[in-house]
Amino acid sequence: MSFGSRLKEARQKKGLTQTQLAKKLNIAGSTVTGYEKDNSEPNMMMINKIIDVLGVDANFLLQDESTAINFDKTATPEEFETLVKKYRYLDRSGQEAVQYTLNHEVERMQAVQACNEQIKRLKERAESAEAKAESVPDTEMYPYPYLRKIACAGTGFLFDDIPTDTIDVPYVHEADFIIGVNGDSMEPTYYDGNLLYVRKTNQLDYGDIGIFIYAGECYVKEYGKQGLISHNPDYPNIPGNEDVRIIGEVIGKVGG
Repeated sequence: MSFGSRLKEARQKKGLTQTQLAKKLNIAGSTVTGYEKDNSEPNMMMINKIIDVLGVDANFLLQDESTAINFDKTATPEEFETLVKKYRYLDRSGQEAVQYTLNHEVERMQAVQACNEQIKRLKERAESAEAKAESVPDTEMYPYPYLRKIACAGTGFLFDDIPTDTIDVPYVHEADFIIGVNGDSMEPTYYDGNLLYVRKTNQLDYGDIGIFIYAGECYVKEYGKQGLISHNPDYPNIPGNEDVRIIGEVIGKVGG
């Protein structure tokens, strides 16, 4: 039985219509309909209200419903109930703080997942091109996977729904894809609009220039001991390396 089915059962046992329950929850009747049809998912604060209004046990309403609210499927009912009890123990300020943190972390993970999917697609295209590269002379033009102005030498660019294409440029050994520079924080090394050859790797030496993902955004920076370094002194560095993901090493500039 799904979350929506349990919600409908609990509402009917309480003798309430969808409209009456919606009024008590201060939401639209269509929202309750969406919950019961499993077309939408209430957040933890709304679940808490539903439990209070219907007078149901949290374990009944939420048992085995980890997917309905984006919890790990391996969480046991006992673990889940413990979390709900702790949440209900908090006052409104505490609940709002928990809700804010949950929303922020979910958005962060969604951005990370989008990055991973895009990188996976990019690697697949690059690996396909790699198989053909051995026989291509250095002087010939070669169709590389191309990310348009996405490596930001500036304030960053969300690595989500990146427009990928192919571009014919002179062949460079070890290059896996081409990425465009967006911004001026790496001047005078690289300028806005430059196209860069990138070699896929997850390891760099200090002093190498690479493509990085940080907080869901894509950057071209120098890899330093204390973080990511901007060459333009008007821009701050990005401190720390713990949350930085290395996508590849910049091995050259198209046409230069």
